[in-house]
Amino acid sequence: MYTQVITINNEVGLHARPATFFIQRANEFKSGIWVEKDERRVNAKSLLGVLSLGIVKGTTITLIADGTDEKAAIASLVELVEDNFGE
Repeated sequence: MYTQVITINNEVGLHARPATFFIQRANEFKSGIWVEKDERRVNAKSLLGVLSLGIVKGTTITLIADGTDEKAAIASLVELVEDNFGE
């Protein structure tokens, strides 16, 4: 299991369009991936799950991955977040 804490800094947070990019990226990996916010954990490959967390600009989340490509999965998602989802 591999985890990393990251802060969302893009203007709209993790809503519709950026969340879609996030989920598409998560689905490229075989590992189980979760997003955790305030003790609540959801599947990072689920649009409704991610949207239900209500992640806005400045929110700190924990990315958790477990599987054969867990480190690559987290690194890729962190890169996407740090790039502000290409916006």
